[in-house]
Amino acid sequence: MVAKKVLAIVLAGGEGKRLMPLTADRAKPAVPFGGMYRLIDFALSNVVNSGYLQVVVLTQYKSHSLDTHIARTWRFSAQLGNFVAPVPAQQRMGKHWYLGSADAIYQSLNLLVDEKPDYVVVVGADHVYRMDFSQMVEQHIASGKSCTVAAIRQPIEMSDQFGVIETTAEDPETIKRFVEKPKETAGLPDDPTQVLASMGNYVFTTEALVDAVTRDAEDPDSVHDMGGNIVPFFVEKNDAGVYDFIKNDVPHSTDRDRNYWRDVGTLDAFYDAHMDLISIHPIFNLYNQEWPVYTAHRNVPPAKFVHAGPGRMGQAVDSIISPGVVISGASISNSVVAPNCRFHSWTTVSDSVIMDNVQVGRHCQIHRAIIDKNIVVPPRTQIGLDPEKDRARGFTVTDSGITVVGKGTVITP
Repeated sequence: MVAKKVLAIVLAGGEGKRLMPLTADRAKPAVPFGGMYRLIDFALSNVVNSGYLQVVVLTQYKSHSLDTHIARTWRFSAQLGNFVAPVPAQQRMGKHWYLGSADAIYQSLNLLVDEKPDYVVVVGADHVYRMDFSQMVEQHIASGKSCTVAAIRQPIEMSDQFGVIETTAEDPETIKRFVEKPKETAGLPDDPTQVLASMGNYVFTTEALVDAVTRDAEDPDSVHDMGGNIVPFFVEKNDAGVYDFIKNDVPHSTDRDRNYWRDVGTLDAFYDAHMDLISIHPIFNLYNQEWPVYTAHRNVPPAKFVHAGPGRMGQAVDSIISPGVVISGASISNSVVAPNCRFHSWTTVSDSVIMDNVQVGRHCQIHRAIIDKNIVVPPRTQIGLDPEKDRARGFTVTDSGITVVGKGTVITP
């Protein structure tokens, strides 16, 4: 039997307004995460670990750093026909940029013409999770349907935050109704306390996808969204299946982390996901070598901890410390620190996320903060201790009290 050809499309044009100021200068999928990674690395790692090595990444909003990261990091053997290719918005179908996720695919149909895949895997670029898409593709092929939507079980009281998939006990793998953020919905037949929420990941039979996005482009009333328009199109024809994420079996996963999936689209969610990484037993395990998360490997030295004299000690506890970091007489606790940061004597950093190349002077106090790349923190600066003072200096402070310092901020003590 000839293997079916699969093309993966990663939708990475998101602006990420709820992550401001982290997205003021970059696309949401390019936001650093977990010290060493960018958000898009999780989607791309899932795709390639699933065995799909022909991947296009559709970009649009402030995509320079994202394009650069993909070009420098995600390079395969062209001799074997494998690639990860960033594709910017090109206005192929008119003088306008992408109007939505469905329009992004419609304006990129030349990719399907060139590659001629039998099936197309479409995934978002800004969620943190592990998933073997090949298992979803297998179910899609066996079902004979044109569209399959990946879904994760969520508490029924959270149904107004997701696109909710409704099925029946008689046919649990066929979508009978797809409702966007309903205030009321029925629970699952096998668990009335839960609903199936769309993960924003899809498998399509190529011919059907081309037809659907072409029809959608001609509809003046459409918002041109994959979840809002394309999935309902197939549901109405009884031609849409659902893949329950709880069935997905990633190597070396456990019952605790098997169905981990996080939308880190808000500053608080982004912060909370980092705090999980540094817990003693994190739900999301960065150290699963059977299903690695790939990223750029930098030519930087190991982390270094210096000064162990009276009154100061270079140390870090309950933290992730990346290569190239120097902790010189400072104390780091319960924090995630990206590469090439410097922390000087008598400084304390706690419960924080510090991105690349941050320089922190002596006698500083940083608590419950997110500090973006290339920031210089002058000596004796306090961040995260006084919300009103932080706001007065132009920092963002969330409702839960997380202080966020964006790129390019000039800090005064």
